[in-house]
Amino acid sequence: MWKMINGKLVQSIDETRKEYKTRISKAMIENLKAIAKANNTHIGYLLENGFENILRENYIQFDKKSRPKDRVELRTTCNETVLTDLRTFAKENKLNLNDVIEASIEYIDVMNVKNAGWRYRKEM
Repeated sequence: MWKMINGKLVQSIDETRKEYKTRISKAMIENLKAIAKANNTHIGYLLENGFENILRENYIQFDKKSRPKDRVELRTTCNETVLTDLRTFAKENKLNLNDVIEASIEYIDVMNVKNAGWRYRKEM
């Protein structure tokens, strides 16, 4: 992101975002890539939107027996507060974070996802 400091634009790191890694279904990642490309966004922004929406619903229905067998590692970033709340939500529901992340994909609202240029925004 860019910040106006003493009348000059200075590029800075968004301190509210945190890197994390998880293991989710490879098929889901491929689906997210296609959605991201079609909507000019990134997988991380799609997931973050799903996280916010599932936390707002405060409900999850997940069958542990239906876990996918094709999980692969995914590294991305998310708002630190949202990620912390999601971890708490997973613990409260006695689920792994991976399970909650996969379930949150169903809650993505592509009309309210940050676009790919969000990281280059200007803040005054």
